[in-house]
Amino acid sequence: MAVEQAHLTYSIPTVQQLPYAHSGPAGTGKLRVEIDDFIVDEVLGFDLSGEGEHVFLQIEKRNCLTESIAQNLAKFVGVRRRDVGFAGLKDKFAKTTQWFSVPVPFDVDLDWSRLNDVTRKVLRVERHRRKLKRGALSGNRFEILLRNLEADLQRIENILNSIRNVGVPNYFGPQRFGRCGQNISGAVALFKSRKSIGDRFKRGMYLSAARSHVFNLILATRVDRQDWNYACCGDAMMLHGSNSYFRIDEPTDEINQRTMAGKIHPTGAMWGIGPSDVTGDMLGLEKRVVSENRLLCDGLESNGVKMARRSLRLMPNSLDWQFIGSDSLKLTFSLQSGGYATSVLRELIDTETIPGE
Repeated sequence: MAVEQAHLTYSIPTVQQLPYAHSGPAGTGKLRVEIDDFIVDEVLGFDLSGEGEHVFLQIEKRNCLTESIAQNLAKFVGVRRRDVGFAGLKDKFAKTTQWFSVPVPFDVDLDWSRLNDVTRKVLRVERHRRKLKRGALSGNRFEILLRNLEADLQRIENILNSIRNVGVPNYFGPQRFGRCGQNISGAVALFKSRKSIGDRFKRGMYLSAARSHVFNLILATRVDRQDWNYACCGDAMMLHGSNSYFRIDEPTDEINQRTMAGKIHPTGAMWGIGPSDVTGDMLGLEKRVVSENRLLCDGLESNGVKMARRSLRLMPNSLDWQFIGSDSLKLTFSLQSGGYATSVLRELIDTETIPGE
């Protein structure tokens, strides 16, 4: 896939073209043959208080966009779209549960069942003191069925055991970039025009796509070097399950042991304004990627995006699997907030293009 950068053309690797950590997929298969083949349950990162001006709704959706539900909620309650909160986007062609929040006065009693239709169903309604913000979840639980496998089943099992031990590269999945990379194309157009756009949701999608693309390239470089899951001199190490990180000059025995145990992970830059917090060879690596993607990085800075770090490694929790006959595989696992199931699946099987948000 190629988009125009200034007067040049540069290629954006698809998820299949990014380097693999476990020697490549073991064969081919089909994902999302049916909607119930891809089930996602969102897990909030906090307890609901049961009181407050915001109503939290747990909604099950099928073949429906998260943004569509948010717009319908705003219309139903009679508030602005931006007053509706959700923790993250969920795939369209899937059965998913997620939480939404909407401000509702205490003296207003609404019949939330009126929102139910073939695409959505309200499961729970509770009050809370604050609006639900992006990223405010501990993770997601997945139940995925891969069908029509043409693969070496023993090799799949070997890869799964390896993933259980060392994880997978924490790539952003294809959902982040839109169909045919349209969100990256939108970011390039936005940065070249140097004009703002009125649609805040679309602007956010473009900025996120540009930032995620740069991160994927940094991670891809580390995967090529085969040190994506090791601590290196000058790294910034992130505590597992947290956004907190610390810099190291060189890895000690203790750092190596904690990294091998999955308690800390090396990180890559989520580009924006500010220092990247790595030094030496790691800083040089990130600068090389940035220099090759100057338009995107300059555009992120000019739009006020702040520098952050993201773990290079994704560790699936409670990973389990079951072969159904000789041509189907059922997977169950949990991922921390921000992790993509597609980053796990791509290491196993080369699937058809995965629809998503």
